[in-house]
Amino acid sequence: MEWIPTVFVAFKLIVLGIGMFFAIKWHYDQGKKGKENERRAVLRASGKVAAIFVVSLLAVGLLAFVLIDKLGM
Repeated sequence: MEWIPTVFVAFKLIVLGIGMFFAIKWHYDQGKKGKENERRAVLRASGKVAAIFVVSLLAVGLLAFVLIDKLGM
């Protein structure tokens, strides 16, 4: 068996492992900053999404009711 693929695969795994460690650490550290503002923004965005969902649900229900009435079902 040749040793070059073994060395390259081991090197690749080590480099990717170190990169993943520092990426996770960076994201964790960024998550600690501005936690209150982020929570407020997430709540506001989820409220908007919920409102859009309810309006869309009502529109689809109304469309289905009108279509059923037109087709005489």
